[in-house]
Amino acid sequence: MYFLLFTVFACLSTFHCFMQKDVQKNESHCGLLKQWLESSIVSVELTKKGFHREAVTTVELSPDVLLSGVRVVLVHRWPRGVYVDPYQLASLSEQRNWQILIDSAIDLEVPAHKTAGFITYVYPTLVGPTPRLKVTIPIHGRYHEPSYDGQTFTSVEIEHPELLLRTEKCLQLHNVEPHLVVDAPCTHDNSSTCPWVKLRHQERGLVKVQFPVGDGSLVAPVCGATLLVTMLCCAALSKHMWEHRII
Repeated sequence: MYFLLFTVFACLSTFHCFMQKDVQKNESHCGLLKQWLESSIVSVELTKKGFHREAVTTVELSPDVLLSGVRVVLVHRWPRGVYVDPYQLASLSEQRNWQILIDSAIDLEVPAHKTAGFITYVYPTLVGPTPRLKVTIPIHGRYHEPSYDGQTFTSVEIEHPELLLRTEKCLQLHNVEPHLVVDAPCTHDNSSTCPWVKLRHQERGLVKVQFPVGDGSLVAPVCGATLLVTMLCCAALSKHMWEHRII
């Protein structure tokens, strides 16, 4: 009887020790995850001109990230004034070291005032001796409504992306305060979600880009001139067909 009680007590003690070690390891990895978030730097710049630009995002991570199996995702919340071309991104898939998931269908022809913003999830691949990521996404400006107050350009504000980190070694993500735990797609090719850690007070600056707009005060003259030219061309063509008996 005493031997049985001793055996049960020993098993429970061993199980408790293993549980304590697992909890300590989890807390250790979660603590490292918080440190990596706080030391990360995200910056965005726009290159090229006109309606076709490139959003270049640079991410500086801690050197320890490469050795810890950490996964990274950049969440871009794009305004309705720009769009990404899914077909262009697919054609460039072999030339880039990141994958992308778009949260909704993209209509390439819709003007800015008839569409809504969208979200992209970018999954970079951590390669090289230093965890410095650079992601270049081609973006395109949409046509905007004409201006009636004399302005020839309109500004579109693009936010810096959110940086999310995740590791399988940090299982209890509720222990990462004061940071936030958010749900995001696990990978670029499925719709299932996983918990990710985001810096709570992450700086999210704005990058402004200007696109030309039409002059609304010229709508009536342009429409009138177009109609007049069309009628004159039709009259001249009809006369030519009548004179040469073209049926």
